[in-house]
Amino acid sequence: MPRAGLTPAIVVAEAARVADEHGLDRLTLAAVAQQLGVTLPSLYKHVRGLDGLAQQLAVRALTELTERLTDATVGLSGTAAVRAMASAYREYARTHPGSYAATLRAPDPGHPAHVAAAERSVRVVFAVLAAYGLEGDRAVDATRALRSALHGFVTLEAAHGFGLPQDLNRSYDLLVDALDRSLRTWPEN
Repeated sequence: MPRAGLTPAIVVAEAARVADEHGLDRLTLAAVAQQLGVTLPSLYKHVRGLDGLAQQLAVRALTELTERLTDATVGLSGTAAVRAMASAYREYARTHPGSYAATLRAPDPGHPAHVAAAERSVRVVFAVLAAYGLEGDRAVDATRALRSALHGFVTLEAAHGFGLPQDLNRSYDLLVDALDRSLRTWPEN
């Protein structure tokens, strides 16, 4: 018998906790069931297998990240918005590493909630880039470059991949400043 009060949102929240604590690659239905104190078959009433749980976790994580990016950038533009967005992005990756990893999953076109969450996230970035005059394909290219640079840094940081003794915060700030300069001179084609 399923635990009273168990909902898909509770299952996904627990999956986020498991992923953040142990890593997204270690997220299993059995681990979530154990943490919730239910049998594995009970979870199938709330999620459609591990892939379904991963999609729901991606939606949750994208929604959280989008909220943080939005809150950080509201009322700002240009350099200030890029710095605030980069800071919020890094902070989310640091505090929710498993959930952050779930945001990297490309949305399945057959999963409307995941597509919508990804679109909302991209709209925040596009709004920041609009201050640089970047729209359409240029905004897509700039978004990919920005995301790649920030993701590369936060991933290396999380893996303790920076062995030199210089201050990581300074390096991150310099990366963001370089991105800002690049966005200001983004090629026309």
